[in-house]
Amino acid sequence: MSTPAPHKTAILAIILVSYVMIVLDTSIVLTGLPKIHQSLGFTDAGLAWVQSAYTLTFGGFLLLGARAGDILGRRLMLIVGLALFTLASLAIGAAQSAAWMISARAIQGLGAAILAPSTLALLQTTFAEGSERTRAVSYYSAVAGVAASVGLVLGGVLADWISWRVGFFINLPIGIAMIIAARRTIVETEQRAGQLDIVGALTSTVGMTALVYGFIRSADTGWANAGTIASLAGAVLLLGVFVVNEWNAKQPIMPLRLFASRERAGAYAARILFLGAMIGFFFFTTQYLQGVLNYRASLTGMAFLPMTMVNFAVAMVVPQLTRRFGNGRLLACGLTLCLAGMVWLSRASFDTSYLTSVALPMVLIGAGQGMALSPLTTSGIAGVAPQDAGAASGVVNVAHQLGNSLGLGVLVAVAAVGAGALDGRELLAYRVGTALTAGSAMLAFALLIVCALIVRPRKSAQAVASGANA
Repeated sequence: MSTPAPHKTAILAIILVSYVMIVLDTSIVLTGLPKIHQSLGFTDAGLAWVQSAYTLTFGGFLLLGARAGDILGRRLMLIVGLALFTLASLAIGAAQSAAWMISARAIQGLGAAILAPSTLALLQTTFAEGSERTRAVSYYSAVAGVAASVGLVLGGVLADWISWRVGFFINLPIGIAMIIAARRTIVETEQRAGQLDIVGALTSTVGMTALVYGFIRSADTGWANAGTIASLAGAVLLLGVFVVNEWNAKQPIMPLRLFASRERAGAYAARILFLGAMIGFFFFTTQYLQGVLNYRASLTGMAFLPMTMVNFAVAMVVPQLTRRFGNGRLLACGLTLCLAGMVWLSRASFDTSYLTSVALPMVLIGAGQGMALSPLTTSGIAGVAPQDAGAASGVVNVAHQLGNSLGLGVLVAVAAVGAGALDGRELLAYRVGTALTAGSAMLAFALLIVCALIVRPRKSAQAVASGANA
């Protein structure tokens, strides 16, 4: 029996606001990074862990969180995720040291890992595949743009005028309100008998942590350092164990059959590269604006508005654009715009103007991001059976967070290469330019994957269909 429209609207509202909490915290952190750097005594390379501690536990436990939703019920997992995320936000706001901050961010990532797949899985099971789901996914992507915009501005304003800590306390009233709304509005989904793949969750999380740690460590110690080599070797071993475990497990957290579809496999790979480039854009551009152009934190948040406003505007018309151009071609166009903007922005230096070297490239990046995220999500869950809805949503989110954490680790390592005797503003400008150039390479690779695995196969399928109808 179909769910009444008013009920669907209420569920969509809860899904969107819960997702906003996750995105809002990510962007609030970005413009507050320089203040966090100073107040908690992070090193330059260590600062990346404020983001990576969160994204690693987020990405590492997403698949387990998705599987738990299938077994225990998605409403229950939504509420548990909201509660854990909210409590961890309070702990972050009260952090007194770098270790405290990193630990609380890791716990917050665990809460997000439980919360995020429940939101996307509920979206999949509530809205039928086709135009209804495309519209819902577009709203899902659009609110991410709004939350990112609000978070960047709000994080900068709060860090500049009050304290970076206040941004995390905002989650308390939002989290409590969503828990109450979920209990009253969402009907618990059917629970399925099964077991949680603990081995898969631990090997994937620890393996990815070791991989990112190796890249970030290399920025300080070099690639020949024994600790760096040991970390990377351990990562390869653990991730190999994870793949073998998923192949043999009766109820894996990441069913390998999800990768049988060329479209889904291409969407996962492209999402990792795309998000790796995007987190580098936010992370390094924030430091460029404050450390090279000497912007205050509040002005830094506002400096991102050309990107975030265009992002939201484009995301809102994605359903119409998809109907006209198709999912694959729209995705390729979005990646092309992002690539052009990133290459342009990577040329910014310490003596260039904001308008021509930052704002205009941001317009291209914003349009491309608004155009690409929804098609990436749609392709990542295309043709998935209902029993795999939780696992598929988990893989989409894993690719998202894996791109964030691994991409940032890679770019931090690349930014440290060839700096030589530079220091001060010149050193930071060099690091930003180098990192954004590497981010451009990631986008170019993502575009190639999309053209090969998503755009071209669909064109071939259409040609076969036309021939059959002739």
